[in-house]
Amino acid sequence: MNPASSQDLPVAKGAFAPTMNSLTRYRYPTWFRDAKFGIWAHWGPQSVPMDGDWYARGMYEQGSGHNQYHLAHYGHPSEFGYKDVIPLWKAEKWDPARLMKLYKAAGAKYFVSMGSHHDNFFLWNSKLHRWNATQMGPHRDVVGTWQREAKKNGLRFGVSEHLGASFTWFQASHGSDKTGPKAGVPYDGADPQYADLYHEKAEPGDTGWYSTNPKWQKEWYSEIKELVDNYHPDLLYSDGAIPFGNEVGLSMVAHFYNQSAASHGGQVEAVYNCKQDSGGRWVQDLERGVMGKVNPYPWQTDTSIGDWFYNRHWQYRPISWVVDTLVDVVSKNGNLLLNVVQRPDGTLDPEVERMLGQLGAWTAIHKEAIYGSRPWSVYGEGDVTARGGSFNENMVYSSRDIRFTTQGRTLYAFSLDYPRDGKVLIRSLAATGDPTQNGIGSVKLLGYSGKVRWSQDRNGLLVTVPTTGPSPITACLKITGRNLKPVPLPKVVRKVSAGANGVLDLNATLAELHGDGLQVESKGGKPNVGYWFTADESVSWVVKVPAPGAYAVKASIATVNDGARFYVKTGGQSLTGTAPNTGAWDRFVDVDLGTLTFDRAGEFTVTMHPQDAATWKAINLRSVVLQPVEK
Repeated sequence: MNPASSQDLPVAKGAFAPTMNSLTRYRYPTWFRDAKFGIWAHWGPQSVPMDGDWYARGMYEQGSGHNQYHLAHYGHPSEFGYKDVIPLWKAEKWDPARLMKLYKAAGAKYFVSMGSHHDNFFLWNSKLHRWNATQMGPHRDVVGTWQREAKKNGLRFGVSEHLGASFTWFQASHGSDKTGPKAGVPYDGADPQYADLYHEKAEPGDTGWYSTNPKWQKEWYSEIKELVDNYHPDLLYSDGAIPFGNEVGLSMVAHFYNQSAASHGGQVEAVYNCKQDSGGRWVQDLERGVMGKVNPYPWQTDTSIGDWFYNRHWQYRPISWVVDTLVDVVSKNGNLLLNVVQRPDGTLDPEVERMLGQLGAWTAIHKEAIYGSRPWSVYGEGDVTARGGSFNENMVYSSRDIRFTTQGRTLYAFSLDYPRDGKVLIRSLAATGDPTQNGIGSVKLLGYSGKVRWSQDRNGLLVTVPTTGPSPITACLKITGRNLKPVPLPKVVRKVSAGANGVLDLNATLAELHGDGLQVESKGGKPNVGYWFTADESVSWVVKVPAPGAYAVKASIATVNDGARFYVKTGGQSLTGTAPNTGAWDRFVDVDLGTLTFDRAGEFTVTMHPQDAATWKAINLRSVVLQPVEK
């Protein structure tokens, strides 16, 4: 098949052409750089089963959790397909005016509505596609209604399109069971009368995220152009890289920018998001992830307080996680787009509304350090150094983790967990001996009317704050001074000391991580080392052994893989372990490894690393524990 050509696609006249070179003309709108925080309604018919994301595909995958749920509650997908789920989405208690006021009060500066997910169901009033929310389900223009309420509340408005991937994503609906009493009976996606929902059958080999089918690519362009032309959103999000990786996707970006310029006196106010490195051409988006450093171009992370669509099995993220994520992202020149999960009827669970209230209280105190801020020359300091990339958001921060933002010459320093001992040490602001650098003028705690004490030496700026602060989540210091520049930080080696019973707990927060992929996250309510995918990475600890003798060694491990083999070593001693399949990434079990013997008290380095690439499979490691053996 020949790919669709930009010559076949209508593009608004203007400065932008559908080429990578032309799109380098783009300049990021000030509104987006200042906004920092948006709320997303990732909502639609797939909310109805309350069984989570990708339901419309999973229900056609025999044996999957979605498929089993569908069989138990609706019947076989050859008889009751996704087309029959759509009318069940009524949104009967949806109150968009009330919700938008909640979102604004929580601190959102922009709002994004779902336009269409991979299920090929449109939430706007489409004249091109009958499967839309004005003709089915709630019988309301969801996009238009959200947009009206956003404008009333002074929020910028965006839409997300996941449609580009729909053609190949929905091919499972054309299949059939491979085993059982319904083996070989076609699912309803194979019925030609519903081809405008489930698409036509893909050609062999057309299995990528984006289809190579030129007919579908042109159809996508026409439908997203309808969305852009009729609603003129400030932001357009695509769930993937530039759609189709060719001139079709680039034509949409050029059209979107040119149309925006025509509507704003030649000024481009539009923001286009996609999951591809931008080079300044658009806003790169990271799904459920962060940058590892300050990015030269504005970027965005999109994440959720739970699953993407409502899922009765998921627990919501705590407010501390939302705040820490926001601050970390902003410190690196990014924005946070947060999905606030709605029930199928349009309401929010009570705990979600409580979280929004807590977030609003926090942003009211810290708004000057967030909105309109710009990054410092370094994003922060502390124990947690995030691995940049998508699907990496389970970091566990402490009061030692500091993140910086700026407003002009004012520096803001967030401690990502309020220090219970009342001490915040900022090592990046150590005295240098140069009277022209890092001269501190004033230090204030945002939200606190009293004075805070501070001192500065070669170890850093030490600030004493109240043990109970204006926010239980973070402490944010407002710092002014002369020529504030971060000093190079010496490496701090944290050491493991024995408890009262002589036990040495080599836990994840004290580990030295060796490798670009490893990250401290939280599974099962406690920190663990995760993202351990490759055999060339390892972890180590500096251990202060209190007394000579033998120590029984065990490792706390969780994995869904079988048979990952590893070593625990110190000096010339080596223990070998095999990780069992624990059935879940947050189900940790202790693996007994044997005994290590120390001939003296003192400091030793203990290392854990995979045996080899052939036997290594990913694990989560919570700790290695050394227990004195009774004589």
